[in-house]
Amino acid sequence: MVAMSGSNSFVKEMTIRKRVSSIFNKREEDFPSLKEYNDYLEEVEDMTFNLIEGIDVDAIESNIAKYQEENADQIIIARARKAEELAAALNASKGPVQTETIDLGAGLGSHTTGTGLQGQYAPTTLPGAGILQPRPTGMVPQPLPIGGPSNHPHGYAVEDEEGMKLRAERAARAGGWTVDLSRKRALEEAFNSIWI
Repeated sequence: MVAMSGSNSFVKEMTIRKRVSSIFNKREEDFPSLKEYNDYLEEVEDMTFNLIEGIDVDAIESNIAKYQEENADQIIIARARKAEELAAALNASKGPVQTETIDLGAGLGSHTTGTGLQGQYAPTTLPGAGILQPRPTGMVPQPLPIGGPSNHPHGYAVEDEEGMKLRAERAARAGGWTVDLSRKRALEEAFNSIWI
């Protein structure tokens, strides 16, 4: 399971890290002291690094298999706890949901939609699919451009030529550029080309 091509080391590392973290999934509250938890994390990271780099892979794989057998109950409990926390977070993020029924034709029955505040996204659920898909619930007033509305037909402030130059100069200076830099470079290039 660890043997992968070296062409994409990022994918290899992420696959190994995901696999190891799904097995070694203890939390700080599972340990009597912070030092023991930190030692556990360091041991897991050492194993992960060695697997990624291909150092002593057989011994590490045997250690992982042994740990997995000895701690199967704890691993399952930790996975269940994580799933419950994710489900609770998902339910908390939904907020108040109103449902409406729409006939979608033969075989699909109806689906429920959540309606939230105007301009927000509410989840849409199709029965049997169990998949939530966001959908817009309305339009939000658009923000005004910096400077506020003006007499321009579209509500944007119109700048005169001097204001535009000043704004361009400020932006250039914020990026570290000055007029003197371009003048100095032009003079250097001109004088360097004389002696050729």
